[in-house]
Amino acid sequence: MDDVFRALADASRRRLLDDLNRRNGQSLRELCAGLDMTRQSVSKHLAVLAAANLVTTVRRGREKLHYLNPVPINAVAERWIDRYDRERVRALADLRTALEREPMDSPTFVYTTYVNTTPEKLWAALTEPAFTRRYWGGVALRSDWRVGSPVLWQDEPGGEFRDLGQRVLVAEPFRRLSYSWHGFQPEHAAYFGWSDEELAARLGERRSRVTFDIAPYGGFVKLTVTHEDFSPGSEMYRAVSGQLDGSGGWPELLASLKSLLETGEPLPEPRPESATAQG
Repeated sequence: MDDVFRALADASRRRLLDDLNRRNGQSLRELCAGLDMTRQSVSKHLAVLAAANLVTTVRRGREKLHYLNPVPINAVAERWIDRYDRERVRALADLRTALEREPMDSPTFVYTTYVNTTPEKLWAALTEPAFTRRYWGGVALRSDWRVGSPVLWQDEPGGEFRDLGQRVLVAEPFRRLSYSWHGFQPEHAAYFGWSDEELAARLGERRSRVTFDIAPYGGFVKLTVTHEDFSPGSEMYRAVSGQLDGSGGWPELLASLKSLLETGEPLPEPRPESATAQG
């Protein structure tokens, strides 16, 4: 948290975060265009923000794109705002929603966390049904994890493994896993209280994809989750990023994964059952 406060103490670094808040996923060239600073100075500021885990980077071809990571600021909010002024903060805009908001023409969700485990154990947690069931609200994922193979969902123990159209796109054990994402299912209408018209509109969204990048980080493992290729104005984007009522999305699920690997127990369930759209 000290690194976060030091990073936020500089006005130029706060402006960089503001720029990423307005439009996430910018290259160094794009970020430099909005600042009266040299490229080298901007790079140094970004390095400070990255060291504080406030900015995470994802390579797209030859470019390196920068994304705002809301995790440390959420921790500050929970400790210094919720703890001392819980009632007044409810009148403010939701911090996580503001930080994760994306332009609706091309939303991308990027989330970085650090887990006290090994790449091998983290890979097992992402790919083995017995693991996923424990932190994914009872959902088990099954696949042979070969490119092109289906990723099957089992909503409850003993239930049928369903093919929701998800396919493995990349599988590099202990390093990277990527698969296409399911669309909404009829049961989501009842869960989220949608009308037939609202469900029909959401069934028309194109399939997105999620990628897990795993990298050693000292004695920890750095896990970066990138969920992208949503339709404009996507409701699925809102669901996986935790902005849709009734869905904790990736932030909740990854916090439960981290808890399971570090303590042996996932986070307690906040509600009786989990929707498939939660992610």
